[in-house]
Amino acid sequence: MTRPSVLVFAGSDPSGGAGIQADIQAISAMGAHPLPVITALTVQDNDRVYQVQPVAADLVRQQAQVLMNKIDIAAVKIGIVGNRDNAEAIADTLRRLKISKPNLPVVLDPVLASGHGDHLSEDNPVQSMAILMPMATLVTPNLPEAEKLCAGERRLEAQVDKLLFQCPNVLIKGGHDSGPDVVNRWYSDSGQRTWTWPRLDGGFHGSGCTLASAVAALLAHGKPMMEAIESAQAYCQHALMSAYAIADGQRIPDRSATLENKA
Repeated sequence: MTRPSVLVFAGSDPSGGAGIQADIQAISAMGAHPLPVITALTVQDNDRVYQVQPVAADLVRQQAQVLMNKIDIAAVKIGIVGNRDNAEAIADTLRRLKISKPNLPVVLDPVLASGHGDHLSEDNPVQSMAILMPMATLVTPNLPEAEKLCAGERRLEAQVDKLLFQCPNVLIKGGHDSGPDVVNRWYSDSGQRTWTWPRLDGGFHGSGCTLASAVAALLAHGKPMMEAIESAQAYCQHALMSAYAIADGQRIPDRSATLENKA
């Protein structure tokens, strides 16, 4: 028995709630195997980020290259990269991967700051995302991230046009909006689709990582984009509904449930 492998570039979260730790759990729950390449070490708890120390770009390259030499990569997920040098290293890795796999799914979660606005890069993360966006299959910004990626543009239609110019699939998440429901919108060259989920009380640590990693895992299984996005949202919603506390503040999504036992 084998599982498809997902190459993951992300930072380490010592609280175990977000970053590479969340990616590992979500990808595993979706029946794929995570290959975690750490891009940065962080000092954080379940609420705040106090320090980010990027891993050397050469070490990021070496981590990925050893895996690529032996293991078949079925999809890639990218979270925080730490700095521009690491973004360049990841982009170089993707170019080499796409020589033999031009249709390799790449999910980019453009994490620009923590939920409290704490920095997650030692330089300008928007510039790092600009390097990676053209190489992504799907980009998953929340509303504040979409605005920053589009140079402060606040009109949704204009944001979509700008983002689709760089990436063929855009999922704009509505968790930072107000109202009783969370509205997530997927746009592609062929059309769009909207999903509405009941807004849950409180805050959650690593919800964006959970969703993006679940999508990547399902794409690694060969699922069509719309099906992967829809199923990943259902999984993420269930993980948030089952979230637990480790301290005051944001709760930790319970990523142990699979799509099968969710029902």
